[in-house]
Amino acid sequence: MNWIDRDGLFLQSKNSVFALRFYTSLDVNLFLLVVIHMKSSQIVWTANRGLLVRNNDKLVFDKNGNVYLNNATSVVWSTDTTGKGVAAMEMQDTGNLVLLGDNGSILWQSFSHPTDTLLSGQEFVEGMRLKSFPYHNNLYHYLEFKVGDLILYAGYQNPQIYWSMSTDDRKTTNKVNGKVSSASLVANSWNFYDQNRTLVWQFNFSAINGLNATSAVVLDTDGSMSFHNLQSVGSPVAEPIRIPQNLCGTPEPCFPYNVCSFDTRCQCPSALNSSPNCTPQLNILCNSSKSVINLLYVGEKLNYFALGFVKPFLKTHLNGCKEACLTHCSCVVLFFDNTTGNCFLFDHIGSFQRADLGSTGFISYVKVSNDGNNGRKGKKRLVFLVIIAVPIVLAIVGLIYLRFQSGQTKNKLLEPSQEISEEDDFLDSVSGMPVRFSYNDLCSATKDFSVKLGQGGFGSVYQGMLPDGTKIAVKKLEGIGQGKKEFRAEVSIIGSVHHVHLVNLKGFCAEGSHRLLVYEYMGNGSLDRWIFKNKRGGHMLEWETRFNIALGTAKGLAYLHEECDVKIVHCDIKPENVLLDDNFMAKVSDFGLAKLMAREESRVFTVVRGTRGYLAPEWITNYAISEKSDVYSFGMVLLEVIGGRKNYDPGESSETAHLPSYAFKMMEEGKLNEILDPNLDIDNTDERVITAMKVALWCIQDDMHLRPPMAIVVQMLEGLCNVPEPPTSVVSSRLYSSFMKSSNEEGTSSGLTRVVLPSDVQLSGPR
Repeated sequence: MNWIDRDGLFLQSKNSVFALRFYTSLDVNLFLLVVIHMKSSQIVWTANRGLLVRNNDKLVFDKNGNVYLNNATSVVWSTDTTGKGVAAMEMQDTGNLVLLGDNGSILWQSFSHPTDTLLSGQEFVEGMRLKSFPYHNNLYHYLEFKVGDLILYAGYQNPQIYWSMSTDDRKTTNKVNGKVSSASLVANSWNFYDQNRTLVWQFNFSAINGLNATSAVVLDTDGSMSFHNLQSVGSPVAEPIRIPQNLCGTPEPCFPYNVCSFDTRCQCPSALNSSPNCTPQLNILCNSSKSVINLLYVGEKLNYFALGFVKPFLKTHLNGCKEACLTHCSCVVLFFDNTTGNCFLFDHIGSFQRADLGSTGFISYVKVSNDGNNGRKGKKRLVFLVIIAVPIVLAIVGLIYLRFQSGQTKNKLLEPSQEISEEDDFLDSVSGMPVRFSYNDLCSATKDFSVKLGQGGFGSVYQGMLPDGTKIAVKKLEGIGQGKKEFRAEVSIIGSVHHVHLVNLKGFCAEGSHRLLVYEYMGNGSLDRWIFKNKRGGHMLEWETRFNIALGTAKGLAYLHEECDVKIVHCDIKPENVLLDDNFMAKVSDFGLAKLMAREESRVFTVVRGTRGYLAPEWITNYAISEKSDVYSFGMVLLEVIGGRKNYDPGESSETAHLPSYAFKMMEEGKLNEILDPNLDIDNTDERVITAMKVALWCIQDDMHLRPPMAIVVQMLEGLCNVPEPPTSVVSSRLYSSFMKSSNEEGTSSGLTRVVLPSDVQLSGPR
């Protein structure tokens, strides 16, 4: 049997509501097998999210009735239905992928093996569980029935519960003391039944138009549950209800050890401000003496998400609770309730919570390594070690000096040809090293650098041609401070990074003071000549081409940030560094070059000179170059792709001179269409236009913590997850002001407001 591939879609349901498809995003050679809702493009089930397959791997429906996904070495996923009489595979309009017997009976169904989503009519029973896609620090969240209750828990080494249906006062109880064993989505409610199918609880989440609407409940990556009407494309149901209700109620709404307030501000406790990433250092063995550990007071009037679901370790006084934590190796954090004397010990911690108004909350301590003096004995030991160490160090330094002098004399006797030979040997020993060109080779290829293609923050680029007729672009690097070996090591890293949306490095030259990089030639040059028509004299690009350029740029950056072996922050994203091939496919250039700049020259100010309006705010205030700074720069580029020259000209005095302010102003006034290039011919029904504008506004948030990762940006642009309304500049300013006030009162915070986006559902899922 031959499958008909329709952009990866096959085996559609009868009314084309759902389809089975191979899906890819960041890497065109890696695929997931998924069930997707056609209208909303929402992925509702994934077969192989733990192990992706390549384009030459196989989905097999064998003659024995087994369906499996094969890679080159093993079976990635299987229905395990060999010999069970399977006759057909069917995609149903409910979203259920089924294997049928000769009589039409269901022998296997995806509804019995959910991933992170439940659909209307799908029965969720004891023994099943939902598992989120991973959060930061590879944290997973789970939904499962336990002892007659539906619970959410964090997948720490010792799981910690943070919500249960039995304690949620928003449900309606139909049967007192009923023990639930299954649940189903029915229209606008989530119904819970006992073993006799008697309704025990009912959780109404929203009014949905029509009883036949396709509802879905999704376990998001941050651990919250969200409800969706898939028939309403890309939109949550009206007045969506959050599980858990408390915005600080998930395990890590902020990073571990940070305190989450109910206005979703995240602050590092003042006691931990000096700790790296607000994380106390605890590097001890379980048999270590108590003298090498200590308890650090975090604060009072605190809470923690798991405290309502665990029994106290013991009842005691505060000193007894502290002693219990010190004597138990696994204890990392303690919480003590002065009112009841309850003492709680935890071996892993997520985010602290600020206690509700009127609540006394808990007193908390964290265990830390004792880095203080151990008394006079320790001081004497230190002095003794110094007395012994100093003569030894002096002797070693003397030997090194003599060896250095000997080496210098020997080097002076070496012939130049021998030095070159040693360099060549070094090059041969570096795995994956691009082709090495001599300076004369590149002079000949570029006709003495006579045709200049452009100039950027890292140097000038010249057109050339190799003897075999291959066109190349040669970049003369300026301000490079590394020695030859260090330069070659960096070039080896850059040359090993390959992606369809990254410009390929073909070779390099490191000869004398010359440092040059040889790239593939991009026939249509850089993006700026095409979107700044009046300024650059380029041509008008149609909307479809512009959107594909933006999407390709996002995929290239996402690969650099998350997929390649050596994670790379670009530091200089702008239209001049987005190159276009003969078919207008976008490729990101100049990645990895920030590391090549001279040590004595600040990378930040090098970038400032080269990025014009694309500079993220934190680069100026904190010098905090990060992946989120690249996201900001991409957002600026995306706005310019949408708006063309209209939205950027440093010399203009109009309100459009400052692009972010203008974009946010148009959003506040409900005039997003004003951002568009007036010369563009755009179909008003094309939802990608509004999506692209919203994504751009998310990317250019002043608060870097509000900006989505590039992987999420890709998925939002592809329509694979929802794009909520972005905060306006006014809202961001208000949050920032509130944060600064709290920082002045309680010490410096580790980060600004952290908002969890609905789009986080697919953070590390199907791409």
